[in-house]
Amino acid sequence: MTDFVTSPATEAAGLPRNALQRLGQVLMVVGAWPGRISSWLILPIIVCVLAAVLGGMIRLSQLAAWDQSILLLGNQLSIIGLTELQWHLFAVMVMLGGAYTLEQDRHVRVDMMYAKVSPKWRATIDTLGDLILLLPFCAIVAWLSIRFVDMSIRSNEQSDYGGLIDRYLVKSFVPIGLGLLFLTGFGRVLRNIGFLLSKPGPTSGDNSATN
Repeated sequence: MTDFVTSPATEAAGLPRNALQRLGQVLMVVGAWPGRISSWLILPIIVCVLAAVLGGMIRLSQLAAWDQSILLLGNQLSIIGLTELQWHLFAVMVMLGGAYTLEQDRHVRVDMMYAKVSPKWRATIDTLGDLILLLPFCAIVAWLSIRFVDMSIRSNEQSDYGGLIDRYLVKSFVPIGLGLLFLTGFGRVLRNIGFLLSKPGPTSGDNSATN
């Protein structure tokens, strides 16, 4: 059972009531902000796709060339480079967008019991999942990917087909994106713990349900 849900724990904690909730909310917003901005990359991605299709239709191999080498592009822009650029931009959008998706609670959740329990139980489930699965995964993979980026820099990795150069630029978004996801997840842990420790307000209604 796959369910796209907005966590009632998120709704209950949407207006922070204590210092821990406020701190957690701030960390989540900071971690998610680059992902919010990166959503605009869909526009240049669309432009790159259209340009690559049109260039292929009229059988262009090189779109432009110049004498001075510039970052990422080198000294030319070819159809291959344009195709690689759209994938680079998509990779950046995905890696930065993970934290924003988590902050907005729009990730896919596969849990048949989650929708049937109280907000405090949902906050408990989120906290345990973040501590046991999300945060260790982000920390380990981000740490390992630093060497991955370093190897790309040292080897001057670039396209084997005359496309883009400086491939380390796109690879560097692996640790960056996972670091932001870690920050957002850590903020959610703090916010949910603050919610679990908080006392229900007199007008909180259903959101004050406890275990």
